[in-house]
Amino acid sequence: MAGLVFVGVVALIIALFIYYYNKLVSLRNLSEASWSDIDVQLKKRWDLIPNLVETVKGYASHEKDTLENVTKARNMAMGAGSVEAHAKAENMLTGALKSLFALSESYPELKANVNFLELQNSINSIENDIQLARRYYNAVVRDLNTMCESFPSLIVAGMFRFTKKEYFEMDSAQRENVQVKF
Repeated sequence: MAGLVFVGVVALIIALFIYYYNKLVSLRNLSEASWSDIDVQLKKRWDLIPNLVETVKGYASHEKDTLENVTKARNMAMGAGSVEAHAKAENMLTGALKSLFALSESYPELKANVNFLELQNSINSIENDIQLARRYYNAVVRDLNTMCESFPSLIVAGMFRFTKKEYFEMDSAQRENVQVKF
């Protein structure tokens, strides 16, 4: 009888070990796939920005600083390596784009330009997609981080070197309204 209990306990421990390992692998793969989804959306936005800058240049060429800030922020975002660096660079790019769109309020002919309106709508649509992809990524990262910190899954996470991942977060500067001064 004691032998059966021992075998049952060992079988239960092995089953839990397998369950937690598979769950951690699944969450790690989901986090990588969801980061890839974010990356695809960011690439779409990066590809539209040069067209937007060229369109605005035709109407507001003397707003050189704003246009340079958008281009600089785009280049920084494209070169970011880690999730934290991406988040910081993307937050700067979003702020620069907000300034560019706010700038268009002062140029009625730009605001009425079909190309500009289409680019603006495309970027707004992509921004919504990025927000959804960010939310999903952060939810998966939350679940993975919880598994890496919770008992007994933290034992399996430690044995196989599963690590916590960083959230893709908005910084406090992005939460503020854009101020445009003329």
